[in-house]
Amino acid sequence: MPVSSPHQLRYFENSATGMTGLDLRNLAFAALIASVPTFALAASRDEVMSDAYRCAAIADSRTWLDCYYGAARAQRANLGMPPPLPAQLGLVASPPLGGAINDQTARAEVMVAASQCHSITDDRRWLDCYYGAAATIRGRLGLAISPQPQRQLVPAPAPEHSGSPTLHGKIAARIVSFRFDRSRNFTVTLANGQVWRQVAGDTAYAHWDKQAANSMATITPGAFGSFNLQVKDNPQLFKVQRVHDNATR
Repeated sequence: MPVSSPHQLRYFENSATGMTGLDLRNLAFAALIASVPTFALAASRDEVMSDAYRCAAIADSRTWLDCYYGAARAQRANLGMPPPLPAQLGLVASPPLGGAINDQTARAEVMVAASQCHSITDDRRWLDCYYGAAATIRGRLGLAISPQPQRQLVPAPAPEHSGSPTLHGKIAARIVSFRFDRSRNFTVTLANGQVWRQVAGDTAYAHWDKQAANSMATITPGAFGSFNLQVKDNPQLFKVQRVHDNATR
């Protein structure tokens, strides 16, 4: 089975409670795949992001931030750096549950910013970018903002495009074409000119044939500013991000 490229993650929503969380069985399987030595470099970033999303159910934002820092353990180990604090590691291993989740918007901004670090090839700089992404929640908590050299590494968010799904909206369009990269993540071009790419590290894999190029795709908002893509007559959800438009603007 192909291993996902680094720096991305899989989101899951708990429809019974309305709270955001991870499918721990998929997470455990992804962690097992990530342990293959050939892909150790890629796996460490994937593991960091997956662990960070394990923190999502923590109600208190200061505790969530400590969990976020604890999630960096895999990349720190990859770089030969000391591990995070034991208390931070404990939060990753067993995130405390219960209570109303605070500062969801600020947390979402942190996670989206961290996911933007994927374009950085150097692992040490990627880790600094990951830490720099926490600036939003640190400011919210009245803590010292992440050092400027770390913040400067965080790429600017992709510009908003007209036609993107709103919080309660969706896009439905026919798939004109699609392609897979070597990690088996897809990029689709829609009839409306939009191009969407599967988030690398998503644990769902598409098994499409040529007929998929004529199928209807629906894109809807997901948790933490993410987007879900679903193909008609197929219940599987894929996490995607907007790339660009082919249409003339």
